Amino acid sequence: MSKESISKVHLILEKIDYIDQIVQNSGSITKALEDSITQRPAILMHLTAIAEQFNKLKKEHADDILSAFDVDDVKGMYDVRTYIAHDYEGVNLAIVEWIIRNGLPKFKEQCQSIIK
Repeated sequence: MSKESISKVHLILEKIDYIDQIVQNSGSITKALEDSITQRPAILMHLTAIAEQFNKLKKEHADDILSAFDVDDVKGMYDVRTYIAHDYEGVNLAIVEWIIRNGLPKFKEQCQSIIK
């Protein structure tokens, strides 16, 4: 594992932590996503940044790192990134909520095990 690839994993963890902080500060995922002025856009940008790091790992052929993740989960994250980038106003918040509730904890655990 290259130092550069590991730094991308650290960045993914950092972005997940930022989303966790946003949700915690607002009191719930639903409340954070209802705030269309600051919290929702911040969450969507962090999700986009997470997907971009996975895409960079793929382009670097960092298979040793990517093999720690479910291929469908990574593809799903990148699909969400594409949807956010191209249809910002029409983002399905139920999907975003599912990702925050179910996907991010899984990614976080996988990232932490890679770093160890």
